[in-house]
Amino acid sequence: MSFRFVVLPALLAIVAPAWAQDADDAPAPAATPAVWTMATGDAWLDTWLTDINTYAGRYRGAFIDELVRYQGAPRAFVTELLDAGGRPADVYLACAAAQAIGRPCRDVVGEWRFDPAGGWAEVLARLEAGPDTAPFARVRQGVVSSFDRWARPITLDAALRRALPDREG
Repeated sequence: MSFRFVVLPALLAIVAPAWAQDADDAPAPAATPAVWTMATGDAWLDTWLTDINTYAGRYRGAFIDELVRYQGAPRAFVTELLDAGGRPADVYLACAAAQAIGRPCRDVVGEWRFDPAGGWAEVLARLEAGPDTAPFARVRQGVVSSFDRWARPITLDAALRRALPDREG
């Protein structure tokens, strides 16, 4: 019998209880992070913004073009946000909200970075662009327009069907 087949099991028998003791003394692992959500305060918008993450993952160039052409966002800024790990839906909402309130996308991103803990609902409220405001309605309608330009299916809720009566869906 080889030396390592005798010594290794004996060594493990001595060391393993010490490892177990250290593991008991170690702090508990952090809780699993919550599932990411847009948290705009509007379930319809959250659903379709989440879908934007999927689209942008497949068609990054078209996504960036959309924000540059229709949301007035600087291409370099959008690219920088995405390259830094920003979620496309967050970038989209920041730029769309900025367009709706007449401010630069960079300003809305700054508001988000200042205090993201309350989610987008609080950021939009601080900007006076939360649910039941005209800017919020423009953001929602802009999402529909983006999906149309991308030839991507979207389902309208009752409020959007009333606001866009000539559109199917």
